[in-house]
Amino acid sequence: MLELQGQAFGQLRQTFGGDTLNTAVYLARCGGPALRVHYATALGDDSLSGGMLERWAAEGLQTGLVQRLPGRLPGLYLIELDAGGERRFHYWRGQAAARSYFETASTALEEQADALDALYLSGISLAILPPSGRERVLALMARMRAAGKLVAFDNNYRPRLWESVADARYWYGRAFATASVALITADDHQALHGLPSLEAAVSAAQALSVEEVAIKRGALPTLIGGDAVWQEVATEPVARVVDTTAAGDSFAAGYLSQRLRGAAAAEAAAFGNRLAARVIQHPGALIPRDAMQDLLA
Repeated sequence: MLELQGQAFGQLRQTFGGDTLNTAVYLARCGGPALRVHYATALGDDSLSGGMLERWAAEGLQTGLVQRLPGRLPGLYLIELDAGGERRFHYWRGQAAARSYFETASTALEEQADALDALYLSGISLAILPPSGRERVLALMARMRAAGKLVAFDNNYRPRLWESVADARYWYGRAFATASVALITADDHQALHGLPSLEAAVSAAQALSVEEVAIKRGALPTLIGGDAVWQEVATEPVARVVDTTAAGDSFAAGYLSQRLRGAAAAEAAAFGNRLAARVIQHPGALIPRDAMQDLLA
């Protein structure tokens, strides 16, 4: 999606973002030449879509899985920040091209899945698709997991994108049942299931039958587990939070970049926390590469 940063009727900075895109960009930066990161979505045939593709390629993303749909446009969102760096989003994405990715009989993602080592998607990925598209995503997840691939589902939950909470719970349940890795933001899990406290949300997440689970709890230590043994991994203290946009997205990228290179889950979570701490000290979803270069050494 196109991203506008600033105050309404004031100065606005234009860039791009979106939860899975943010993760893909940070994953490409963290993975270096060892990881080839492909991004699958749909864009229009307009100049804004073309400009985004050029910038994604410059970030090291492989764009061969992107579909260009004639006459369509990318989505748009505006981020406003309060004094503490917390975000307020305004979205215009009802007709975004990404919603139509699975409207063709076959997609490049489905056709090339056997050559991929991992698949990452989020609750927003599911939310923007029609039911037929969700079924195809779940079938792809099952196919790749059966082949021994890493299949990661990030629970990013945005109520306004769903027709009902019951609908969201149904599709989330199926996604968790199919994934091999669950990346969970505890307060999103709490909101999805209407739980009375963050502690109740953590307990519910720990009860999921997913092989590997990472539970993010804001500034509290991240929980890593998936069976009877759970580890706490400390977060990185931040003196001044500028913008919390992409905190979870960057954690996912840091975590997966290390897991895909053979690191233990706790080590991967520690790196994810370091990256997220760096990201929230800068405005916007995607911080300058040089602002995180020391983390990539």
